[in-house]
Amino acid sequence: MDARQLEYFAAIVDEGGFHRAAERLHVAQPSLSQAIRALERDLGVALFHRLGRRAVLTDAGRQVLEPARQVLRDLDTARAAAESARGLRTGRVELAALPSQSVEPLTTMIERFHGAHPGVLVAVQPAITAPEAVELVRGGRSELALIGAAEDFAYPGLRARTVQRERFVVVAGPEAPWSGPVLHRADLAGQPVVTVPEGNRMRHVVDEMIGAGVDLRIVVETAHREAILPLVLRGVGITVLTAGWSEIARRSGARVYALEPAAELRISLVHRAAPLTPAAEAFLDVALDLD
Repeated sequence: MDARQLEYFAAIVDEGGFHRAAERLHVAQPSLSQAIRALERDLGVALFHRLGRRAVLTDAGRQVLEPARQVLRDLDTARAAAESARGLRTGRVELAALPSQSVEPLTTMIERFHGAHPGVLVAVQPAITAPEAVELVRGGRSELALIGAAEDFAYPGLRARTVQRERFVVVAGPEAPWSGPVLHRADLAGQPVVTVPEGNRMRHVVDEMIGAGVDLRIVVETAHREAILPLVLRGVGITVLTAGWSEIARRSGARVYALEPAAELRISLVHRAAPLTPAAEAFLDVALDLD
């Protein structure tokens, strides 16, 4: 078993087949197939079901995938550490982020990181839920994950570093009837609401208010968060967003109100307990120094 075989194995999984993986890796498909057959002989198990041009992981392949990605990640860390001995002038940070956190605080993190390390690439992968982002880290697809959660949490083999706590705010269109900067939950009675599907902390705040007897009507439920603010600006309904959206909302013409009693989101960076690349360590330092 060698690193090249593991790289080929992971590429086939990512691309869904041998043909596309060979194109991505710029190798001949017979060479790729031969390397995987050698890896399977070495491990004593079949890693893929070959279905035409498609390749589907066997049960054994699924068990091998995460350790294989971790080996590749550790090799990347070793190479990056050697390169950084001359100073962190180049490199790459791979980070998964949830939609709201990719607006803020990720924008500020990248701005400050780029100011200190302009030659390092920050590659951001989208994740819809915190468990999805965590699995990208656990499986070696990403080195860091920026997630939001209501409470403290723990994932075996991973570390979570709190970046900040962020309040939820009410965002309404320019014709909103409220003049003050603060809204109590009862003030929202009778309002139509634009929100995200269930299973998200933002939606949980809305459902919590409804459960407490506040007469809110959910009129739009969308997983496309970029559509929420335009709908609010057109008067379809109000919404509840994290405070990181406040500046963008105000500049777009919306009105933003603090919500009382407050609801908060804990924003954390998650990473493996194993050593990080120097670039990821530097990004983590910047993130933890936001306040």
